[in-house]
Amino acid sequence: MKAVGYQQSLAISEPASLLDIELATPVAAGHDILVRVAAVSVNPVDTKIRKRVTPAAGEYKVLGWDAAGEVVAVGEQVSRFAPGDRVYYAGALQRQGSNAEYQLVDERIVGKMPANLSFEQAAALPLTALTAWELLFDRLELATPSLKHPKPVLLVTGAAGGVGSILVQLARQLTTVTIVATASRPESQQWVQELGAHYVVNHNQPLIPQLQQLGIRAVSHVASLTQTDQHYAELVQLLAPQGKLALIDDPVGGLDIMPLKQKSISLHWEFMFTRSLFSTPDLLTQHQILTDLSRLIEQGQINTTLKQSFGKINAENLKQAHALLESGKAIGKIVLAGF
Repeated sequence: MKAVGYQQSLAISEPASLLDIELATPVAAGHDILVRVAAVSVNPVDTKIRKRVTPAAGEYKVLGWDAAGEVVAVGEQVSRFAPGDRVYYAGALQRQGSNAEYQLVDERIVGKMPANLSFEQAAALPLTALTAWELLFDRLELATPSLKHPKPVLLVTGAAGGVGSILVQLARQLTTVTIVATASRPESQQWVQELGAHYVVNHNQPLIPQLQQLGIRAVSHVASLTQTDQHYAELVQLLAPQGKLALIDDPVGGLDIMPLKQKSISLHWEFMFTRSLFSTPDLLTQHQILTDLSRLIEQGQINTTLKQSFGKINAENLKQAHALLESGKAIGKIVLAGF
């Protein structure tokens, strides 16, 4: 089968950073389904793994943790899918990725595609939607009413990116929180406003005075999606006593948690791959989230976050997608389709 992989961790500008290759087609067994990949999207995790993880000598690492396609075979323990089903999923970090014609994936982290979306539109969603859903409801517990914060306010930093683009929609449709989103450029500010943010502020400027101008002196919850280390001091100051801070990025130099103590602020990491990486007892939760997401999309409550299509799935086009993500200027999701 055709695939895109690498043998050395290199800058994306290097010719060998991603290569068009041929690999053996895998065989489904156990809980695995074999998917013929129709479309993929690219996420920051792809660029991080490419730069940090070198495969064993002589082997290729295949990236890609967002895909949509058609089931072509199933393992003997599979009960939720059959050949011909159109599915979408984010895969598992420790397995070969979706930048290949065929991919094995555990059925318990797969959902049936929304019936009203194309493969390209569906491929834009799984990783970011799972991350956003888990952050909002598993980490920040925004579905649970709380006497601590009777009128919750959610601050979303870096809201125009892949996770922010779906998180803002989910928060608007499934909670009663007031959403304050950050974005720095006119086009990204317009994007998050259209997705449902109540207010938009510029994260390249001090946040506190901007929120004060809106009449907001404190927020109950923070979803910090990028550059947490740069905003951390302000976030701690903005958070109300007993507030919650959740983050998904890798703060430079780590975080000093002591400033959180006086206000009893809780800190939460969200890493979408935790369930699949450790085969947690609630692994099936990700299948259920994607199933619920399909329903919300089919009902017209949530829209795909596909923003740009980069053509066929090959090394040249994937290099362009990686370069755009590394520039920090991507809005929404980048998708590639077909081989």
